[in-house]
Amino acid sequence: MSRESAPAIAVPPGYRVGPWRITEPIGAGSWGSVYAAEHIEDGARAAVKFLRTDLLTPGQRTGVSEQVEREARFSLEADHRHVVRTHAVHTVRDPRRPALDGLTALVMDRAEHNLQELLAAGPGRPLPLGPRILDGVAAGLAYLHGRSWVHGDLKPANVLLAEGGRVWLADFGLTAELEGTHAYVPPLGSLDHVPPEWWSERTGASGTRIRPTADIWAFGVLAHQVLTGGLHPFPGSTARARALAAQAYARGGAPLRLDESVPEGWRELIARCLRPDHASRAELTGERLATRVGELTRHPGRVRRRRPAILLAALATLLAAATGSALLLSTGAIGERSTPGAAATPSLPPAAAQELGPHADVPAALRPYITNTAMRCADEAVTPALIAAMLKAESGFDAAAHRVRKGKDGIPIEEYGIAMWTPKVFADWATDGDGNGTTDYRKPPDAIATMGSYLCYLARYFREHDLATDLPGVLAAAYRTSGKVVLAEGGVPERTRRHTERVKKYLVEYAR
Repeated sequence: MSRESAPAIAVPPGYRVGPWRITEPIGAGSWGSVYAAEHIEDGARAAVKFLRTDLLTPGQRTGVSEQVEREARFSLEADHRHVVRTHAVHTVRDPRRPALDGLTALVMDRAEHNLQELLAAGPGRPLPLGPRILDGVAAGLAYLHGRSWVHGDLKPANVLLAEGGRVWLADFGLTAELEGTHAYVPPLGSLDHVPPEWWSERTGASGTRIRPTADIWAFGVLAHQVLTGGLHPFPGSTARARALAAQAYARGGAPLRLDESVPEGWRELIARCLRPDHASRAELTGERLATRVGELTRHPGRVRRRRPAILLAALATLLAAATGSALLLSTGAIGERSTPGAAATPSLPPAAAQELGPHADVPAALRPYITNTAMRCADEAVTPALIAAMLKAESGFDAAAHRVRKGKDGIPIEEYGIAMWTPKVFADWATDGDGNGTTDYRKPPDAIATMGSYLCYLARYFREHDLATDLPGVLAAAYRTSGKVVLAEGGVPERTRRHTERVKKYLVEYAR
């Protein structure tokens, strides 16, 4: 978590959690906040992580509570020098402060920084202690895998650095225990650190299937970032663009291009970590990874000359453009002709820039579901910003929304929930958004995931029928009417134009 983030959960200085006194905020994210604390008796330092359980709906609250329980369990059971220690788990009981009452608080060892902060402080410069940091990360992963655990969310922000050069793995909200060869986690994750096969895994009653090789892939990404001062091994200016580039590589549409500054031995290991599918990475276990990283740390390889930064930036831009073109071709983008009936609209940002901006008025609890839903569609038009814009235009993010409109022959049609589904249409496209084995059009995770599935189908449908010039407009219009109606009209029907312009307005506001 970034130290510059505004706290998502406000805890006043001096507040007591068991024998610990809160002193100041450290950082915050979508699911909680971390505060510095001191022991009231001996002044020992700690970090207290407050995890949210006060989200939008009962169904969503259940899912988050399960994630809280998951993090508490694995945090308490972990016992290794390269895994952050959790000393206690408290449930806050404070009816006078409703915003805090019922939250779960994890009391942990306090770090000085996380790896993401160090990379951000010196972009483009390899960390002097990078190999030593990677040695600690690999040793921590070997310990987790040795216990049949999969971390599930390895990234720089979840690597903590403490006094004396200590390195800790942290954040076990997506950690899971293997059931045979697989584990199952909620359909969440860091977009540009999950392996390519993650996007094609079906989410079932137990969640999304994950294997230890997902951590191996994430280590390869992280090692490249550490050894190059933050450069991701796949091109793109956003996490979504980098994830799409990784998928293009896995499909054979682009080569793996590692930065020339990566030493030879590390280059070979990172390439093994980033093999394009689970089967080809399976030979590199956590134990073998830790052994090889230890060898490279003790006997560093030759460092090759680094390309000038301006040339690297130009190469990344060219690769991103090439990857975007390949993705458009693979999904059947057609021609340059204008969509009949298209109205003058705000200048829409390119799809590669349509991640959710940090200041968009999208509820924090919904952001992971929106982003991961968009990523599960191979069509670049279905972006997090577009899905958020459509939800805003449909319901204003109100999970309890209800509307009655006239259908054919004046028959009333009732629509419900955050995505305004009619029960009948929802049943045809229903997608499990939170991995609990059920689908409910009133529950935001399911409603959002189902919207994504439907939009993905419509995007492909319109590309096949040469209506791809104004995809945001025709997608919004078809969601209000149907794909056949839009096709018959040759574009956005006049009766939906006001609605589609609202969607585009929000799309411009929400894109990063």
